Amino acid sequence: MKNNAVEAFTRRRIARRIAVLLGTAVVLTQVAAQSPAGASPGLRSEVVAKGLEHPWAVAFIDGGRMLVSERPGRLRLVQANGELSAPIEGVPKVDARGQGGLHDVVTDRDFARNRTIYFCYAEPASSGGANSTALGSARLSGDGRRLEQVKILFSQHPKFSSTAHFGCRIVENSDGTLFLTLGDRFSRKDDAQTLDNHHGKVVRVRKDGSVPPDNPFVGKSGALPEIWSYGHRNSQGATLGPDGRLWMIEHGAQGGDEINRPEAGKNYGWPVITYGENYGGGKIGEGLTAKQGMEQPVHYWTPSIAPSGMAFLRSDRYGKAWQGNLFVGSLKFKYLDRLELRDGKVVREERLLENLGQRIRDVREGPDGLLYVVTDESRGELIRLQPGS
Repeated sequence: MKNNAVEAFTRRRIARRIAVLLGTAVVLTQVAAQSPAGASPGLRSEVVAKGLEHPWAVAFIDGGRMLVSERPGRLRLVQANGELSAPIEGVPKVDARGQGGLHDVVTDRDFARNRTIYFCYAEPASSGGANSTALGSARLSGDGRRLEQVKILFSQHPKFSSTAHFGCRIVENSDGTLFLTLGDRFSRKDDAQTLDNHHGKVVRVRKDGSVPPDNPFVGKSGALPEIWSYGHRNSQGATLGPDGRLWMIEHGAQGGDEINRPEAGKNYGWPVITYGENYGGGKIGEGLTAKQGMEQPVHYWTPSIAPSGMAFLRSDRYGKAWQGNLFVGSLKFKYLDRLELRDGKVVREERLLENLGQRIRDVREGPDGLLYVVTDESRGELIRLQPGS
């Protein structure tokens, strides 16, 4: 049995290395071959707004209007006709170096009444060049020109001097609490396995920034109470699934991007287990892909597609075959990945928008039931996907 396990592990390692050398997005889990069967109903890409500087997220407000965050630290209102506002006033100072900046923005479930939004960003320390991911809330003024009642709900601890791996996706849970994904800050990857810090974690807080008493590590010695799950690398996509549970995607290193369903108190393995390897080759740690007490991903990609943005399609605007499918943006290969799931497992993938030629940073379903994407470019675009040939 031991020899069989070693042989199987060796085969997986060889397959991953071949995939990396070929430079193609090979999926090593048991997934049906990518096929047009039952696939695309035809899409038309309609540019809603352009000239955005590295947009990161889109959120829907009222009257067909949208908020779009730009990584350099600007939040803009997009009118229904695509007109861009001047930068909205009141956004806190962000550390817009490297991967840092203004990241996710979402609207409160009761936005129509309270005009509340939530946003996350790279928060600079008062001195010394350190930073960390922070979560804020604010009220959008009636004229849409400024943020009011700005409050910082959470700051990742400890602050650390890095320009990488901020994570930073926000999900409002069905119970009204907020999930926030947090990166491992790249060079602090081992922190993802310890509970005295927020690196490589998902945290859960109330809308006033307080800690829910049923968080899994409340009252545990040596553990920060905001932590929901740990052992994550760098998640830039998260959403509630049709099952009502939190789903997330996270970047692997050279391969090993993952889809996970973070549950309270569970360990998702990074950097002890991974289906990726170091940049340039070579195993990470002991080169393990599984270990007792650590969760396996729902799905993984090798080599990395650099996933960002994540949405389940609830509408039937593109036909029944797409309803319930998961959509994920690829920064590296510049496409939108459509994933069909059955019994919680990915059974088919289809690449969409390959001719767009732009890095897809976010994907959301709008109130009209259509999919919207933003492209992470120096002159990025907000695009609506219309069904049609």
